[in-house]
Amino acid sequence: MAKTSAVERNNKRRKLAGRYAAKRARLKAIASNQELPQEERFSAVLKLAEMPRNSSKVRIRNRCEITGRPRGYESTFRVSRIALRELASRGQIPGMVKSSW
Repeated sequence: MAKTSAVERNNKRRKLAGRYAAKRARLKAIASNQELPQEERFSAVLKLAEMPRNSSKVRIRNRCEITGRPRGYESTFRVSRIALRELASRGQIPGMVKSSW
């Protein structure tokens, strides 16, 4: 089980990224538009830099929904490889069975 503080910090980052997503996208579009004057593009970059760092989507860490484990993350099911195997063994994921031969 991961530290509760690490999981909560990541949840806070998810909320901030969702809250600022539209504003960040708008500022990035202005900053990357070569047709606009350089002063306007530079001011958009400065406004982006003033925003909270944790509002960036890049800072979100994929973590298991069950255990909070940051490694071995299976994005299809949003759980770690260990939790995925346990759920599959119990038959809680439709169509998935643990292989044996």
